[in-house]
Amino acid sequence: METTFGPALKEWRNVRRVSQLDLGVLAGVSARHISFLETGRSKPSREMVHHLSEYLEIPLSERNTLLHAAGFAATYRARDLSDDEMAQVRAAIDWTLERHDPFPALALDRHWTVVRANSSAKIMIAAIGLSEGESMLGAITDTQRMEAAIANWDEVAQHLIVRLRTESTFVGGDPILEATANRMVEERQTRWPARTESLQAVVPIQFRAQDMVLSLFSTIAQFGTAEDIALADLRIEMYFPADDQTRQVLMAMATTT
Repeated sequence: METTFGPALKEWRNVRRVSQLDLGVLAGVSARHISFLETGRSKPSREMVHHLSEYLEIPLSERNTLLHAAGFAATYRARDLSDDEMAQVRAAIDWTLERHDPFPALALDRHWTVVRANSSAKIMIAAIGLSEGESMLGAITDTQRMEAAIANWDEVAQHLIVRLRTESTFVGGDPILEATANRMVEERQTRWPARTESLQAVVPIQFRAQDMVLSLFSTIAQFGTAEDIALADLRIEMYFPADDQTRQVLMAMATTT
C-alpha cells in the first residue's frame, strides 16, 4: 500500500470498489472533500482517518499505516494472547473451543497459525503433521501430505485457494497468503475436478480415518468489536459433521477419552 495518505486512501477505495461519491454518501462526507484528501489539497484530521477507515473496512494494522501517513501516531496495538489484558478474551476462546468438543474447533491467526485447538482438532491437525503453534499454510501446499489425509483434496484445494485470495484482498494484499495460493494453483493446474454433478450446499472435507472417511464442514467466527490488531485477525473455525456416520464416530470417541 502507498505510504502517503492521499494515494493510500485512493488505493483502498479502489480495493473496495467504491467511487468518491459512494464513499462520500456512506461516510457523510462530500465527494469534493474526498477528492481533496486524495490529491493532497486537504489534510485529514485523526478523526477523519478513523471515520473513513471504518467505512472502507480497512484492517486495523493498515489503519495504523494510514494514520502515520497522515502525520499521526499509531492507535492500534497487537497484544499477545497470553497478556494479562487478554485474559477475558482468552477465556472466551477457550470456552468456545471446549464447548464445541467432540467436534473439532481451532483458532487461527492471519497466516493460519493454529493459536488454540480443542482435543478433537488436535487429533485432526495431527493427521497432517501439525500441532498448536504451527501454520497450516505449509501443509496445504504439500499435495502428497494432504491427499493422504483428505479424500477429496482436489475439491477442497479449489475452495482454499479462493479463501486465501479473498482474505488477502480484504487486507489490501498479503504476500504470504498470495504466495500460498499461487503455489497451490501451480501444483494443481492439471488436476481440477470436473463439475458435472449438482453442487452441494457446502463442500465437506472428507478426512481419512483408518478404514473410514469422516466428513466435516466448517463455519468461521470473528470478534465483532476488536480494537487489537492480533485479535481482529483471529478466526475461530468450528467443524460440524456432514453426515450421521461422522457424528456418531466423533461422539463415540468423546465417550472413550
